[in-house]
Amino acid sequence: MGTNSPTVTLKADSMFHRSSVRFVMCLAGCLAIAVTFAVEPTPAPKKKPDVGFYATTQDVVEEILRLAKVGKDDVVCDLGCGDGRFVITAAKRHGCRGVGYEIDPKYVKIARESAKKQDVEALVTIHEQDIFTVDLKPMTVVTLFLLPELNDRLIPQLEKLPKGARIISHEFDVPGLVADKELTFVSKQDESEHLLYIYTTPLKKKLAK
Repeated sequence: MGTNSPTVTLKADSMFHRSSVRFVMCLAGCLAIAVTFAVEPTPAPKKKPDVGFYATTQDVVEEILRLAKVGKDDVVCDLGCGDGRFVITAAKRHGCRGVGYEIDPKYVKIARESAKKQDVEALVTIHEQDIFTVDLKPMTVVTLFLLPELNDRLIPQLEKLPKGARIISHEFDVPGLVADKELTFVSKQDESEHLLYIYTTPLKKKLAK
């Protein structure tokens, strides 16, 4: 009994962490427009965000890019890019192009300013756009930090990625797809377990029950 207790605690902590992430993302999405008006004179999103911004720790960002084997010839795309940290880190560390899509103009502004400040403005493009309207054909790496039901809605777009493209979803899987790998990464920055799901194209769909 004693030898099993740490594992049970770790799994319980991990489940609590993901439940907390889901709650915060949903709550932040609901409040995004109100906060935009209250805090800054930035225009409100044209569409209510599906989820709110929940910052990924830098060590998780770097681990995801490592797992995706990002190189200078890649085009890294982050759907729902928030402050742009994934595409900016990819450009800084690997010298590749980064393209972020974000519906909230407040975070679009933050991401563009950050790219300029970190001197990767020539490599990084941030679009104010609904992620469900994005053409993913030019991308070779896609990063996701969205809820499962949103990930599933992206499947038709993800299927248009070129052969060999890598998709890494943080915390939540793509329910309709079979992952090539499921990994757990423990962040030293937030001391939490993070689930990472890796997919490559052509995608493998789950059989209907």
